[in-house]
Amino acid sequence: MVVAHVASSQPTAPISARRKNRRKTSRKNAQTDPSQNDIQGDGEMDENDMGSSTLQPTAAASSSTPPIADDDELMIDADPSFLAPSTSAPMFPPVSPNAEKTTLKSETRRIPIPPHRMTPLKKDWVNIFGPLTEILGLQVRMNVQRRCVEARTSKHTKDIGALQKGADFVKAYALGFDVNDAIALLRLDDLYLDSFEIKDVKTLHGDHLSRAIGRIAGQDGKTKFTIENTSRTRIVLADTKIHIMGSFQNIKVARDAIVSLILGSPPGKVYAGLRTVSSRMKQRAI
Repeated sequence: MVVAHVASSQPTAPISARRKNRRKTSRKNAQTDPSQNDIQGDGEMDENDMGSSTLQPTAAASSSTPPIADDDELMIDADPSFLAPSTSAPMFPPVSPNAEKTTLKSETRRIPIPPHRMTPLKKDWVNIFGPLTEILGLQVRMNVQRRCVEARTSKHTKDIGALQKGADFVKAYALGFDVNDAIALLRLDDLYLDSFEIKDVKTLHGDHLSRAIGRIAGQDGKTKFTIENTSRTRIVLADTKIHIMGSFQNIKVARDAIVSLILGSPPGKVYAGLRTVSSRMKQRAI
């Protein structure tokens, strides 16, 4: 039996040439009809071309997908409205005092007056009424039935803390301070009032209590005046209660000296301590 081999009329092309021909045809098809998918071309690929197709994308696939732009081009072509907002905090203008006045309602404060201070209050009413209305811009009146001074904010009030300053001023006068000393509470911001009793330091009765009060006051008030001048404060002795007006640090110095006198320290020892404290305060001031 004789087997005859019939040779093809055309020579077989190598594999690389067939790949090039297929790529050319796929490019032409993509240019003529871009809606066609590259599935048909992939279906005609034989088993030898599967490895190359997985590694390298075909021309049709590359032409169908849009080109990826660089990061610089994306940033330049982006719409400014879609950009992320800046991380800096927003800046708002300060609120004017007139706007605060419209939002806040008028506030009222009542300061009770002890019975033994009613007569001095009537004598010094002009000196008390004037600073409250002129300096702070408050509306003030005396309620005789309730025995208290009523203060209220008005449209002329400029400072938010004016009502509190006015209440401290009237309270200082009710405790026994002079009007000229109490006005310092209106003009300065770092002045405070401190009150305590002798029994808070040590429980004393009878003559022991009287002697403690005498040691604080001194002969003709000499010890009290010395403490006031050294610590730059004002002190009021009202029976067993002691009231001090001044700055925070000065109140501490005066209170320590008074506590030492209550516990029984001699005035000479207290004077020596005050001299040391006054010299240190002068050095800090310099």
